[in-house]
Amino acid sequence: MMPPIPTLRTRRLTKRPLELADAAAIEAIFPQWEIVRFLTAKIPWPYPAGETAAFLQNVALPAMQEGREWQWTIRRTIEPDTVIGVMHLMDSDEGNRGFWLDPHWQGQGLMTEACTAATDYWFDVLNKPFLRAPKAAANIASRRMSERTGMRLVATADRDYVSGRLRTEIWEITAEEWRYLRATAAERS
Repeated sequence: MMPPIPTLRTRRLTKRPLELADAAAIEAIFPQWEIVRFLTAKIPWPYPAGETAAFLQNVALPAMQEGREWQWTIRRTIEPDTVIGVMHLMDSDEGNRGFWLDPHWQGQGLMTEACTAATDYWFDVLNKPFLRAPKAAANIASRRMSERTGMRLVATADRDYVSGRLRTEIWEITAEEWRYLRATAAERS
């Protein structure tokens, strides 16, 4: 049994470890084209009712218990009972980080804040040497978030998404690069 995944807190967000009880809240906001279009084609679309509970029970929670994935719900600290997104880290050759956020909350820097906390956890707690984040090249908001957090484009490929086969960019940052970026940001503040 792996140690429990901790709750991560930032100035505006609380990221609680994913649990089966989150299924209804996630399913209430997840099946939106703005959320799923740039996610992996493994996600069924149209999204069937009850799929979230099945996914959590059969895929996400076992992966978390086995120490292959670390998943959190994203909540605003001032509304800790309301799920606004999900963030996950995974020990995979396909990529190490993924996320989605309710479109109502996009464009406010919340995902950059959530990604910063997750990246700190990836490097400082899990001691991983690098983090890779694949994304559809057409997903401009996600690309900008990677740029803001010091990642660099290292490869391209074609992958299947809910919206079809798209050009994919693989973004990366090493532990050393991340620590340098965080140290220089701390010196400026």
